[in-house]
Amino acid sequence: RKAKLFPPVPPLSFLHSFWSDGEQTPESRTFHSAAFCRPAMEINDGEEEEEFEFSRNYFLAKELGGSSKKSGRKISDIDPVDEQELRTAANNLEPKHEREVASLMESYKASYPEWGFMLRTGFGLLMYGFGSKKALIEDFASTSLTEYSVVVINGYVQSINLKQVMVAIAEVWWDQLKAKRRNSPSQAQQPFNSRSIDDLLAFMDGQEADDDKSFVCIIVNNIDGPGLREPESQHLLARIASCTHIRIIASIDHVNAPLLWDKKMVHTQFNWYWYHVPTFAPYVVEGVFFPLILAHSSTAQSAKTAAIVLQSLTPNAQSVFRVLAEYQLSHPDVEGMPIESLYAASRERFLVSSQVTLNSHLTEFKDHELVKTRRNADGQDCVYIPLANDGLQKLLPEINP
Repeated sequence: RKAKLFPPVPPLSFLHSFWSDGEQTPESRTFHSAAFCRPAMEINDGEEEEEFEFSRNYFLAKELGGSSKKSGRKISDIDPVDEQELRTAANNLEPKHEREVASLMESYKASYPEWGFMLRTGFGLLMYGFGSKKALIEDFASTSLTEYSVVVINGYVQSINLKQVMVAIAEVWWDQLKAKRRNSPSQAQQPFNSRSIDDLLAFMDGQEADDDKSFVCIIVNNIDGPGLREPESQHLLARIASCTHIRIIASIDHVNAPLLWDKKMVHTQFNWYWYHVPTFAPYVVEGVFFPLILAHSSTAQSAKTAAIVLQSLTPNAQSVFRVLAEYQLSHPDVEGMPIESLYAASRERFLVSSQVTLNSHLTEFKDHELVKTRRNADGQDCVYIPLANDGLQKLLPEINP
C-alpha cells in the first residue's frame, strides 16, 4: 500500500543532473520541482478518488437496500398440490443407475470384516457420504454381527424418547447376560429396577459380563436427524456410547453434523472411526417422515407414515393401536376412546397386564405422534388417532391382528 502512495525516491545523481540542466534560478528550481512532483501527486489523487468512489458506492448500496420495500409475497400465496398426489409422483420417478448403485453397495461388503474388527477394538463407526446408508448398515449388522444383540434407533423420526431407548438397551443386555449364564447361578431380578438414567448407564458400564468381548451394538440411522439434534440427546447418546458393553454404528447426512459434538465426545465417548461410504441410494424411508414443502400442510399423519412407524413397534403395541382404531371407526361421533375403556378392552384380549403397561404403550404412541389425548364432555381423558376414517380403513390391514 505504501509503495503505491509513496513512490521510490530517485537517486541523488538523477536529482543533481535534473537541477543542473538549464539556468539555476529560484524560479526555474520551483518550476522543475513542481514538474517532478506532479506525476506522483496525480497517481496518489487518482487512487484515493477511486477508493473513495468504491466506499461511497458500498454505503450507497447499503442505504438503498435498507430503504427498499419488502416483498409482500408469502408461501401461503403459492397454490400447493395435494400431498398424496405429490408423493405418488415422487414414488413413480424412474430410478437411475440401478446397476451401478447395486455394484457400489456390493463392493462395500469387502469392508465388513474391517468394520467388525474396529467395533471389537472399541471404536464407533460413523458412516458419511451421499445417499441413504440405512440399507448398507443394516445389511452389515445382519450378516456380520449375528453373534451380538442389535438395537436400531431411527433418528429421522421426528420425536424419540431416549429414556425408553435406554431401558430397551439395558433389557437386551440383561437378556444377553442371562443367556450366557444359563448353566451358572445368576441374579433372577434385573439390577436396574429404578430405571433412572444413572442406574441404566452404570449397569451398561458394569463388569457383569464374564468376558470383555460381549457387547450390544446400537445402530443409529441419521444420528443428525431432527429427533436427535438437541444437545441433550447428543450428550446422552455419547454417554451411552462410552459404556463398556456398548458399540455404536451411526450415519450422518447433514454437512454440518460434526458441529453437534465437541472434542471429548468425538475422541473419547463416541470414539468415531470415520468411513466415507457414498451409496447414491434414494432416501425413501427417511423422506416419508419429512413434510413436503410444496404439499398441503396437515397436522394429521398419512396412513402410509403411520404404517411405517407402527412396523417399528412391538406386536402387542400394534394390537393395542388396532383396538383403538377399531373403536374409533365404530364410534365416529365420539371425541375419543376413554383410557379406562381402552385398558379394559386390551386386558380382555391379554394385550396388557396392568395400567402401567398400557401407559407405556400410550407414551410410545404419543412420542411417534400416532395418537393424541383430550377430555370429553364427561371430563374423562380420551385418546384418539388423528386420522380420517378412510385413512384408518387403509391402515387397519397393515396392523398386526
